[in-house]
Amino acid sequence: MNGKLNARRVETLNEPGRYGDGGNLWLHIGPTGGRSWVFRFKRDGRQREMGLGPVDLVPLAEARRRAVEHRRTLWEGRDPLAVRKAEKAAHRLEEAKTVTFAEAVQRYIEAHQDGWKNPKHRQQWVNTLATYAEPVFGGLPVAEIDTDLVLRAVEPVWKRAPETASRLRGRIESVLDWATARGLRKGENPARWKSHLENLLPARSRVAAVEHHKAVPWRDMPDAWPRIAKAAGMGAAALRFAILTACRSGEVRGACWAEIDLEAREWSIPAERMKASKAHR
Repeated sequence: MNGKLNARRVETLNEPGRYGDGGNLWLHIGPTGGRSWVFRFKRDGRQREMGLGPVDLVPLAEARRRAVEHRRTLWEGRDPLAVRKAEKAAHRLEEAKTVTFAEAVQRYIEAHQDGWKNPKHRQQWVNTLATYAEPVFGGLPVAEIDTDLVLRAVEPVWKRAPETASRLRGRIESVLDWATARGLRKGENPARWKSHLENLLPARSRVAAVEHHKAVPWRDMPDAWPRIAKAAGMGAAALRFAILTACRSGEVRGACWAEIDLEAREWSIPAERMKASKAHR
């Protein structure tokens, strides 16, 4: 029977504990003063609870109405917690119908960009997907992206620029995996390579042979160095600096005066600019 509490009592109660209103509805006041409504019920011999919202957002009358709905659900033989979970899943699927792939890309980048060391990495993601994927299905709901759409974006690039196409496919796969984890789509990832697109696209090694940049054998460096030393321009100077410090080209190109102590003849590269995320001197 309801009615053990009233609005005035709910407003003035502040002692931590639980206060019953009847009909499975309880007011819960936590140790720090947090106040919320709880629906307590027994299901399959187990005592269970589900929150109905904080007191400052859900007034007593609304809490009672929600408790009545959940008691009706119990009377119908259903679990209120399971019903609410299913309703939330359905809501997420409805949301997915309005979230486009382009929006999913933006949300994925916002979620991951803090973990990317190089600021250019974000721009590369934006450019690759904006150039090749979004013209094909950027405006479509992320839940509707299928294998055919992925192939329409990737296949034209696969033969002429396999490295770009491979990155494109991987980035589409990552965005779709994120969307699945967020409940915005269901099923297998249509951009997955293993046991899926590998059966529909030729291997990169067969499309274009990998061509590495030529390197000077270390034994030939004494003969090559005089020519490198005479070369003019910033690029030549950066090359000499990279050779003498044995650092990666990206570390050299990103160097700034604040990292260099001319008097001590030291170059200190901060951890965020190192591949292993450890400072290097």
